Amino acid sequence: QVQLVESGGGLVQAGGSLRLSCAASGLTFNNYAMNWFRQAPGKEREFVALINMNGGYTYYANSVKGRFTISRDNAKNTAYLQMSSLKPEDTAVYYCNVNVQDRAYWGQGTQVTVSS
Repeated sequence: QVQLVESGGGLVQAGGSLRLSCAASGLTFNNYAMNWFRQAPGKEREFVALINMNGGYTYYANSVKGRFTISRDNAKNTAYLQMSSLKPEDTAVYYCNVNVQDRAYWGQGTQVTVSS
């Protein structure tokens, strides 16, 4: 059974930084790309960032490009999202995601709140 567990969220002032982690189990981690999404209150879940299997390719939503960095440690079965220069509009629940055999798996999410 694939399981994803996010951690690292919290309350931070605008301009601050946080690092989110996503620990994966139940899959051969280095065979799959990993994604981060977020969902703000009253809004649809939106894509944030993607990293390929070996970490050699990354892709970001325009809204976070230049401020967020996605990475992974395949030895630890963990993906990360380093968030810097945070803005109040980054406030959301952040989810990691992996697609395995055409099925999408999600973690429980971690809350990030950015105060102005």
